[in-house]
Amino acid sequence: MTKFSELELSPSLLKSVKRMGFEEATPIQAKTIPLSLQGKDIIGQAQTGTGKTAAFGIPLIEKIDPKNPHIQGIIIAPTRELAIQVSEELYKIGYDARARVLAVYGGQDIQRQIKALKKGPQIIVGTPGRILDHINRRTLKLDQVHTLILDEADEMLNMGFIDDIEAILSSVPEDRQTLLFSATMPDPIRRIAERFMKNPETIKVKTKEMTVPLIEQYFVKVYEREKFDVLSRLIDVQSPELAIVFGRTKRRVDELANALNLRGYIAEGIHGDLSQAKRISVLRKFKEGKVDVLVATDVAARGLDISGVTHVYNYDIPQDPESYVHRIGRTGRAGKEGMAITFVSPREMGYLRTVEQTTKKRMMPMRPPSIDEAFEGQQRVSMERINEILNEGNLDQYVTVAKELLEGNDPLLVIAAALKLMTKEPDNTPVHITEERPLPMKKDFQRSSKKDSQKSSYRRGKQSSSSYGNKNRKPKRAERRP
Repeated sequence: MTKFSELELSPSLLKSVKRMGFEEATPIQAKTIPLSLQGKDIIGQAQTGTGKTAAFGIPLIEKIDPKNPHIQGIIIAPTRELAIQVSEELYKIGYDARARVLAVYGGQDIQRQIKALKKGPQIIVGTPGRILDHINRRTLKLDQVHTLILDEADEMLNMGFIDDIEAILSSVPEDRQTLLFSATMPDPIRRIAERFMKNPETIKVKTKEMTVPLIEQYFVKVYEREKFDVLSRLIDVQSPELAIVFGRTKRRVDELANALNLRGYIAEGIHGDLSQAKRISVLRKFKEGKVDVLVATDVAARGLDISGVTHVYNYDIPQDPESYVHRIGRTGRAGKEGMAITFVSPREMGYLRTVEQTTKKRMMPMRPPSIDEAFEGQQRVSMERINEILNEGNLDQYVTVAKELLEGNDPLLVIAAALKLMTKEPDNTPVHITEERPLPMKKDFQRSSKKDSQKSSYRRGKQSSSSYGNKNRKPKRAERRP
């Protein structure tokens, strides 16, 4: 494996990379970074999840002149979510080099973006429609751009952005360096490479097929506004020993951790804004069982070495299947069984199918539990705990008081009172979870304008049911999705 210290990077970049917890470069990084630093055009055939953001981000930051207030690098991404994700990672990579990064995308106030553009960002990450909009408004000046990167080019093709991409490429100086990344290489993408790239070097990285045979995988079709109540009830029913909840954004992680604590769970969140000391503290408490639920973003969870996780809840389905595989790989380790449950909005079913194709395993549908079922789950936990205490013995010191309780009281009611005392009852404390827009439709959608707004029709799948997989018993076989 190649270490970042062997890639002849500047001290400021190495400092940032080390702070991010990276030591060894992934295959795409080890192959791309040296060639990119030499100024070569590159075609990278790699899936998301292979580390390609750092593969193109590190050499881009290395070439940025921090004293030049003009735009020097531009990255085009298919969706606002990916644009935000890429810009956040570039900000961390370029922190010590003081590189200024700005994300522009549809759905955000364009006047606010115009004000931000006047402050001299050196790297722009954006979606095709919004970038082209700024070019046409003359609010985005690209005459000093030396590096252009197309991220997930095949996705942009699928989303109908090919004309926008060609228009943007024609607006950037011809003597630029161009990097194109795509999981597949359909003919229209090859034609773009032939027209707009100069003798590109091709780098192919095969994603290792990851199998998850010991992990029971389910999905719950649920609307955004209902997600948190469904999560709470599932935790009550399943009583995980250790659980990780994955959220798409840092705001999501903070809100989920806070909401879970309000509802009586012991939860902590980790994301990229936490200091290394805080991150280590949270993980230590989780490993020691002092935290029941860890809420995390994909970036923060990268490289986590945690054993004993019984359940993974994907509160937000990830945009790429590799992230899904890495997420659920946190459970089912060391020959133990695990369970992964993914929340999917009706508009996101296309992403579910893509995940299934990657993992070569079909997810089973799960019906969300009712309040009564959640309460029954908690009662069962209390009953199991009482049985464990009975089996452990050492109750002599409690026998005298027990006899006093039984004098004049119905034994059945005494046991019921003990169960009530131990049982976590349904909690309807109001919580605030900001609604996130679903991921854009993967297929069959059309752009209604050149501002990244897509409309789509979709079929609502029939909700099937399954058992909820209490930690002490295997889930029953669920009905297949129609």
